[in-house]
Amino acid sequence: MNHDILNSPASIGTMRLKNRFVLAAMGSNYASPDGHCSEQLIAYYEARARGGAGLLILETTSVSWPAGCSMPNMVGFSDDCFLPGLKELTSRVHHYDCKIAAQLNHSGKVSQEDTVAGRPVLVPSIPGKSRNDMMPLLTREELGNFIKMGGPDGKGPRYHVMDQDDIDNLVNDFVSAAKRAVTAGFDGIEIHGGHGYVISSFLSPATNQRVDHYGGTLENRARLMVDIVGAVRAAVGPDFPIIIRLDAKEYRVENGITPDDFIAAAKLAQKAGVDAIDVSAYSDTQKGIAFTEAPLVHQPSAYVPFSERVKRELDIPVIAVGRIELDSAAKDIANHKYDFLGLGRKLIADPELPNKSAAGMAESIRPCIYCYICVSQIFINKPMLCAVNTDVGREYKGDLIASSTDTGRHFAVVGGGPGGMEAARLLATAGHQVTLFEKEPQLGGTARIAALAYEPNSGLIDYLAAELRRLKVDVQLNSPVNPAALTALNPDHVIVATGAKREAPEIPGKHLKHVFDGEEMRGLLLGGDDRGLKKLNPIKRALVSFSQALGLTRNIGWVRALSHLWMPLQKDIVIVGGGLVGIEIAEFLIERRRRVTVLEPSATLSPELSIVRRARVIHLLREHGCNMLTKATVSHIDQAGVHYRYKHEQDHDEKMHCIKADQVIIAQGADADTQVGERLKEAGYSVTTIGDCRSIGYLDGAIHDARTAVSALLQARS
Repeated sequence: MNHDILNSPASIGTMRLKNRFVLAAMGSNYASPDGHCSEQLIAYYEARARGGAGLLILETTSVSWPAGCSMPNMVGFSDDCFLPGLKELTSRVHHYDCKIAAQLNHSGKVSQEDTVAGRPVLVPSIPGKSRNDMMPLLTREELGNFIKMGGPDGKGPRYHVMDQDDIDNLVNDFVSAAKRAVTAGFDGIEIHGGHGYVISSFLSPATNQRVDHYGGTLENRARLMVDIVGAVRAAVGPDFPIIIRLDAKEYRVENGITPDDFIAAAKLAQKAGVDAIDVSAYSDTQKGIAFTEAPLVHQPSAYVPFSERVKRELDIPVIAVGRIELDSAAKDIANHKYDFLGLGRKLIADPELPNKSAAGMAESIRPCIYCYICVSQIFINKPMLCAVNTDVGREYKGDLIASSTDTGRHFAVVGGGPGGMEAARLLATAGHQVTLFEKEPQLGGTARIAALAYEPNSGLIDYLAAELRRLKVDVQLNSPVNPAALTALNPDHVIVATGAKREAPEIPGKHLKHVFDGEEMRGLLLGGDDRGLKKLNPIKRALVSFSQALGLTRNIGWVRALSHLWMPLQKDIVIVGGGLVGIEIAEFLIERRRRVTVLEPSATLSPELSIVRRARVIHLLREHGCNMLTKATVSHIDQAGVHYRYKHEQDHDEKMHCIKADQVIIAQGADADTQVGERLKEAGYSVTTIGDCRSIGYLDGAIHDARTAVSALLQARS
């Protein structure tokens, strides 16, 4: 639809913005360890300014650095020594007619770096204990990143209940930081009043148990917020824009912030002098699914009702966030539900989104697939990554792939999965002629089954396919490649991206008619491999064959919809293997009312998924009755069921068990497959192998592998 309203100018206080696109603050861990703006951080924000956003809100910073930090690499605002880097940041952003606001914060009870260093952790009251159900989901490596959270003595945070002196000092820290933001050339300030940080911990009745004039009533709980806003307003003057970020709700928090609390706090903030409200939410992040409810919401437009309500109640602009699609935002802003569209993950995935929207090229926007890798990196104290945008975090290296004068080469790409498509896209972007061979009648490879299980993945397949068309890549479907097929083409180089060799392990009984491996299952649902089809009874075989003949199985959306009505799978299904493939198949089947048991021989379910997505999907599977057992080793399969060794908590020894299964899916056995690459090398071609046929890395691994390979090929010629 028409996005003109998103590209129209609007104001926050005296700050005039060229459009309604706002980069929402998201931690990157790109700052230097000493709190300064690194070139990596500056280049990251510069790319979003170049991409056309009207306003960038800097990731959360510390007004009391080194105290009050929630990440190891966090920008400081507590000393003039930070000014040179901050000035460089604002100068580079302003070059693109883009505004930037400094998000000022003290992380309070979420100040992990205070815990690590053994410093006092500032809180309004001693927090209650909450059971963490994420720890059992972590791998050994991931757990290693959490060990330091115990602090120097291993006893955890040293909470310090703030007295009046602490509160006065904190207010002064915010004021000093605000003055530095003005000096550094920022166009505005966002005070962070949400996400469990110090201001929100005072606002929340769940964490504020004080009995003085900072506790009890909403007016008292909001006093710290009002004091900070008022003091900052007095310091920066009447015309300097101030935004405040507030939680509209605390999910899964007993006696937490409610929408009514939010509205009351927002009114007090407006009265104290803020120029806009940035609407967010929070949740008890000790719960596995919580982080995808708030602050990084999974449900599209989940916070729009909060934004709409506060818009009706206040006289100042409202910034809405929370997985809002552009079409929805255009309608919402036209209907006065909010004024500005806050985007985090979408502008990580494609910083050029605003420019593409303004140019009427919304279909060429690289989609976020909501895999949560970006935020999961922060969970383990590592720099932010993006599964679909390999430029993220490396903008400062100056090796971004763009059109060049070296356009005389012809590349062949073998394999039309995500890795092959991305390699072809990058080579064509650089100006080279590219021919892509795909043995199946459609692009996507094994990502198609992943897209069937998890709908956002289909957006990436569609985007890559559309980009190949736009870039005029010669895509040859139904074309398995061999040396003879390449003779006429005579390419300068061949990239092989044919995927993994997927062969189920030799479990006795795997050849029974009710047992399917991953490739057989993919063939049943999406066409291709017909071995699974031969295992069906005549009626089901005829129905599946008919749907394949009609071309229904070529369209992922149709299969996703029609499989809710019928598919050739019975009621009780056991999945052998709880890695990424097994868990995504379980997700697909549970949504279609099958009773599912997952048997995983290792201690961790789906370590290939990012922490946050893993926690979400496992929580939902358990909530919907999926039985998932780890350290369960299958010995054999027969008509009675799946036989496996497993030790219950109350048992001393491992025992044999058997679970009945109408059908069994073996989701194990993916290995790198270098055969095609080796065959082409023997035929004399110059070959690079990428993706799962080189090393199992799944979708995000294939995308990043493609970028690494193409960069090496282009640099070798330059």
